[in-house]
Amino acid sequence: MSTTAKDAGGSSALAGRLALKAGQVVQELGWDEDCDDDLRASIEEVTGTELVDGDYEDVVDVVLLWWREDDGELVDALVDSRTDLGDGGVVWLLTPKSGRPGHVEPSDIGDAAVTAGLNQTSSVSAAPDWSGTRLASPKAARKQR
Repeated sequence: MSTTAKDAGGSSALAGRLALKAGQVVQELGWDEDCDDDLRASIEEVTGTELVDGDYEDVVDVVLLWWREDDGELVDALVDSRTDLGDGGVVWLLTPKSGRPGHVEPSDIGDAAVTAGLNQTSSVSAAPDWSGTRLASPKAARKQR
């Protein structure tokens, strides 16, 4: 665990930034070796379930989409991320923070989200090197208020 995660209150504090709850099924897309293992472990600790991948054949509550600038078309990835997402589910788009390789401009995220039929509802510092942007369908966003 990194010093930053410890200073933030332990590993469960990382997943707490994403407002995850026990029992939620989280589908992880876009994993690569640069992903934050402390955040991934924290999510499993808080939800009490292992992360599932793109081959999962049931409805999920949350999609965790790791995305870097050179990963392709963000709109396509966001549309695809909604495939297994249940009603009221959210997509957490995780992108490298400013100044890190693969950083995605916030304006690009906003444009891609709208085109994919999602609303940006909040942004957080998800991990030492990763920012998180919460995206929800317009109907789900209204239910959260």
